[in-house]
Amino acid sequence: MRKHNAYTWVLFILPSLLGIFLFMTPIKVDGVWKVTIAILANELAALVSPFISWFALIIIGIAALGSVIYLFLPKTTMQAPGLLRHLFHVNLFWTIVRVIAFIFTAMVVFDFGPEAINNENTAGLLMNPDEGLVTFLLTIFFFAGTLLPLLTNFGLLEFIGTLTTKIMRPLFKIPGRSSIDALASWIGDGTIGVLMTNKQYESGNYTKREAAILASTFSIVSITFCFTILKTLNLEGYFFPFFGTITITGLILAFIMPRIYPLRKIPDTYIDGSTERKEEITSDEKLLTIAKNRGLEATHHNRNPFTFLKEGFRNVLDMWIAVTPVVMAFGTIALVLAEFTPTFAVLGKPFEPLLAMLGIPEAGQAAQTMVIGFADMLLPAVLGSGIESEMTRFFIGAVSVVQLIYMSEVGGLILGTKIPLKFLDLVVIFLLRTLIALPIVALFTHLLF
Repeated sequence: MRKHNAYTWVLFILPSLLGIFLFMTPIKVDGVWKVTIAILANELAALVSPFISWFALIIIGIAALGSVIYLFLPKTTMQAPGLLRHLFHVNLFWTIVRVIAFIFTAMVVFDFGPEAINNENTAGLLMNPDEGLVTFLLTIFFFAGTLLPLLTNFGLLEFIGTLTTKIMRPLFKIPGRSSIDALASWIGDGTIGVLMTNKQYESGNYTKREAAILASTFSIVSITFCFTILKTLNLEGYFFPFFGTITITGLILAFIMPRIYPLRKIPDTYIDGSTERKEEITSDEKLLTIAKNRGLEATHHNRNPFTFLKEGFRNVLDMWIAVTPVVMAFGTIALVLAEFTPTFAVLGKPFEPLLAMLGIPEAGQAAQTMVIGFADMLLPAVLGSGIESEMTRFFIGAVSVVQLIYMSEVGGLILGTKIPLKFLDLVVIFLLRTLIALPIVALFTHLLF
């Protein structure tokens, strides 16, 4: 085993601690708990709000134009390695998605097009300069992409991952290093978890199945957003029982979902096709010693600060070009269906007798919120806010959080990454999570009210 000097130890400890502080440590600001990176993103968003919509149009326009150009380039050019190929070489379907996203964005910026799309509750909601998801993602991606190597490049994943291997894999079928992704999601933000998962998957540290499990099981909304849901439902005094309910329910779902379709059918192979586990422990050394050595060894290979900056810059471009258009396109379509068609009300109708059987008051109104969360995470709380029963509002809020797959955020984000989950997979996962969660959440709701 290599003997490491003091400089390597410093690089092992300080960047990791800084990463934990930025991504996973909540700070109370103006009475609201937020992680530091979200605070930085909000501050930047406030500064750039006058022109953030134009910037979004430019970024999504570059993504669309670059993809169209690459469609017509010779195959030899497409096979050449490089950043441009990585950003723009996508298939016809994703090229069309990027073009559609550009059209939707242009409709908002230049104020034209059908009311159903250019509307403050659909594309306009996503593009709102102050609190729109797309405009916020551009700022959070800037900080998350630039600073993500603090968590991933300096031994923290190897250290924590080794320590938690014997817990995470037996329970949740995922490697120990994924515990950092899970914590970043639950404490920080689900989008950060998806981005970390995709980065680790592309780097060959997760198999296809492991990446799919992590993205669709642990990328839950943050503590901060739980406050938003409770405020919308006028249940702010119930935070601790609410968070306890979604935590226990989420862990039960995390145990069940990897063992059933569709996650179970995804190949357990790495992105390069290999199958050999990357973190099996065969040494007789103490687990803490193995974890320390692996962490220091990873740090040793990332001593060059220019590598950190280069990777951070590449991360930001990757997130802006690959992810933002997908969120804009799929998020807008889902919100149009929710706002201007009875699609989700009709789809929610079968849940009415099930909710009545579970003893949920005002089951008819609550049933309409069961499927609409697939479009946007806040829509169930918005629709349920007018329900009189506190018990029903609590039930709706808890279910909406553990459903996890929202096309305006996590769902769209997953589709924009290399994680091997298709749209129909997300639909099935959403419905299965909902059906499994209903009796569990109902049990806790009855115990509380």
